[in-house]
Amino acid sequence: MGACCSKQFGDGGTLDDGGDGAFQGEGGVRIRLQGSCTVASMYTQQGRKGINQDAMTLWEDFGGEKDKIFCGVFDGHGPYGHKVARHVRDSLPLKISAHFDALQEADYECDEESNGTCGGDQDGWPKDLSSWKSIFVRSFKEMDKELSMHPSIDCFCSGSTAVSLVKQGEHLLVANLGDSRAVLCTRDDNNQLVPVQLTVDLKPNLPKEAERIKQCRGRVFALEEEPDVHRLWLPDENCPGLAMARAFGDFCLKDFGLISVPEIFYRRLTHKDEFVVLATDGVWDVLSNAEVVKIVSSSRNRSMAAKSLVERAVRSWKSKYPTSRIDDCAVICLFLKVPYPDSKSIRAGEVDSPKEKSVTCESVNGKADGEAAIVEQVEVPCLKEQDWEGLDGVSRANSIVKLPRFSGSFNSEEQKEKQEG
Repeated sequence: MGACCSKQFGDGGTLDDGGDGAFQGEGGVRIRLQGSCTVASMYTQQGRKGINQDAMTLWEDFGGEKDKIFCGVFDGHGPYGHKVARHVRDSLPLKISAHFDALQEADYECDEESNGTCGGDQDGWPKDLSSWKSIFVRSFKEMDKELSMHPSIDCFCSGSTAVSLVKQGEHLLVANLGDSRAVLCTRDDNNQLVPVQLTVDLKPNLPKEAERIKQCRGRVFALEEEPDVHRLWLPDENCPGLAMARAFGDFCLKDFGLISVPEIFYRRLTHKDEFVVLATDGVWDVLSNAEVVKIVSSSRNRSMAAKSLVERAVRSWKSKYPTSRIDDCAVICLFLKVPYPDSKSIRAGEVDSPKEKSVTCESVNGKADGEAAIVEQVEVPCLKEQDWEGLDGVSRANSIVKLPRFSGSFNSEEQKEKQEG
């Protein structure tokens, strides 16, 4: 019998660790921050920009229901991005779960941000899932508000992406905020493995994102040295240059077009669907959807699938961008079939790269064009001795470029931490 330990979690509750790396929460939920289990493989690796700002989490029996799973990956950015990502990792599932509990007790009321799509069989959604969009929107809104008032995390120039999903039976709901990504591996009519991108990378130059930012007086443009990376800038200062249009935190930009409303997608799973990969942009910057599906499906050991993918991404960083700082990588591979087919049956169908699809799933508003967020597996020791170095040296496509001159709260907290260190 494994030794028992405990961990402070979320809103201050304590979860018991049964010795296998998973924490036991209320209602029998199993919370995992690293490693593997029957349904998933998880792995993260620190890059060369300082402390690992990626985080991830997996909740089995989510909300106390045996067939429900929640998982998500979070990519922090800015001086305190690692703190933001970890806090979102711990708190967001609790908020979503609380709203699901409320849904079980009474009819869930729509709010304005849910675009009136809850409370019926609309947009192809099953009736019992029609309120899920409202749940995610409210939870993300509450999460961002909590960050804005957090007493010890300075989110003025720091934030986090979030791509998360809830799976219950044949229903898959994905909520995306920022430029992390979810990709499904499925089989085509010829039984070949093909990737289906479930989310849109919410970049500032997407037409509807750019229009919203423009209306809020924010600016979108790419620097001369990186013409393919469009960024969000303050109206009268060339900073911070955020490389995404939606995120938790980053309150210096919240009045200028940055929002924390997630884009939400629904898919009804079939027997052809094999697994879903959630990963931060440290993976997607160097590997295509087809390459990711091929690497995971070729893994001989299911529990090592996420690690194999991260290791391949790191090698690709070194070969494609030898002068750049390698980005942090975090991956969750959620397998949809239990027991998992042996490696030979998975590898039977080669990944057909030309048939790679972008967003083909159904979004809650009937569109798939980006409208509308676990956990650090290995805690980095001596956090105070490791600084975020994302603005130093040569890096490819940093999430932010320059801190605003008026970020006084950041400067004061930085000095405080140095004094404590």
